[in-house]
Amino acid sequence: MDVRKIILLVGALMIAGVTAFMARSLVFGSATQQAAAAAPAVQPLDGPEVLVATRALPVGTILDATALKFQPWPKELVDNAYFLKNNTDLKSLQGTVVRNAVTAGQPITQGALVKPGDRGFLAAALGPGMRAVTVPVQANAAVAGFVFPGDRIDLMLTQTVPGGGDGPPLKVTETVLRNIRVLATDQRTDNAVDETGKTVVHTFSSITVEATPKLSEKLAVAQTLGSLSVALRSIADNSSELEEAIASGAISVPDGADPKAEKAMLLKVASEPAAGGSTFATGADVSRFQRRSVPGKPADERGSVGPVGPSAPPAFPGAAAPRGPVVRIARGNNITEVPVGGNN
Repeated sequence: MDVRKIILLVGALMIAGVTAFMARSLVFGSATQQAAAAAPAVQPLDGPEVLVATRALPVGTILDATALKFQPWPKELVDNAYFLKNNTDLKSLQGTVVRNAVTAGQPITQGALVKPGDRGFLAAALGPGMRAVTVPVQANAAVAGFVFPGDRIDLMLTQTVPGGGDGPPLKVTETVLRNIRVLATDQRTDNAVDETGKTVVHTFSSITVEATPKLSEKLAVAQTLGSLSVALRSIADNSSELEEAIASGAISVPDGADPKAEKAMLLKVASEPAAGGSTFATGADVSRFQRRSVPGKPADERGSVGPVGPSAPPAFPGAAAPRGPVVRIARGNNITEVPVGGNN
């Protein structure tokens, strides 16, 4: 191939490359200008700021600081029932209960909330099929007053079991109810603040909780057995509760990857109180000088139980074993036990 043909070929390739680049710039530049021209300019809202929900609020939700915020709203769409920023104290609405369901981003109306002290407050806070139960708790064991409406707690029962033998009685504490929602503390459902804006902490001697009818019966019995204490739950406990519920078969994992079904499953576990399978601790777990089991009855009170002889186990934990071998003599329906070597 001669030099002239090579030069012509290189020149043709250069012209083709420049033409392609110019065509690409022309096409994409025109599309960008059209898109920019088509995008309307965002006009700022000139209306007042109204109170809206930051997330979906179903019926019975006890409001906290994270559930509400102020947001600009079109002036022509503002209703008289909305909470306006210039005349609303956001802290005064904490602890109120949602009477009508509110979707995320929707303005909250005054009729959608029930304030503490209003008629029907507890009825609005209760979930379907649930009951409100007030139980006494020790003032020095109420998490120093840091339990507020909407929190989840465990209830622990401390009791003394005397048994029938010598020695100190058995002291035991067990968790009787888990994942219980607090509705009120000493009829107080507001989060009071002082002049500096800090939350005022109040100790309390009774709490009102939400429970199923069956758990309400257990709570009534627990009050007669001993003293109740409160253990505040962490919001991170739901993951472990979910694993336990799946393993026990209490809930079923939805098929596929349906986010709505998974959300409903998590909500069920997070909002369902539970009893049974609780842990406990005895006095011996704390001090070596305390008992681990219930004192047994003396040998002369418990009667003849089980096998008799030197190797016979005691009838109750802590009771003494029989002394030496014995012989049983039956006369009709009467059975007499005579130690070996004794007189008939």
